Amino acid sequence: MDDEIRTSAEALEAAAIPRCREVHADPERCQQGEDVTEGVKLKPVEEKSAAQWAYERLILYIQNFEKTLDNEHEVAMGFAGDTTGVIRIEGMGFFDPDIVTFYGSDPAGSKTQLVQHVTQLSVMLRTLPKKVKQAEPERIGFRLAAALEKE
Repeated sequence: MDDEIRTSAEALEAAAIPRCREVHADPERCQQGEDVTEGVKLKPVEEKSAAQWAYERLILYIQNFEKTLDNEHEVAMGFAGDTTGVIRIEGMGFFDPDIVTFYGSDPAGSKTQLVQHVTQLSVMLRTLPKKVKQAEPERIGFRLAAALEKE
């Protein structure tokens, strides 16, 4: 028996089967029925902390966003309702039970790290031109997904 008290919304979310549905005006951005939730099924939802659950879903969003980018751009993240600005995503992590961390650099090249509680999570994925000195854009979403599969 579970002694933890949950709201109805929390109980429903915890019991939900991971799924993702998106519809876009541009059919090229749709996943055409592809199951984009495969990466989050490694562990049952009820066994994940809020931080891990948010982290895994963010990886999927980043990875799918990167699929739409050309060779001249990389993914960056802006933070809604915040004056932090935009950071080039170079890493991401979580600290159980409820912290998600973003590592990167700002457009001027300064090293950045944002530590955010999952209840405050509100991000906007954006593009930044890739770094001039590199031949290929960095695709952090695919490295993050590969790390999940290793666990």
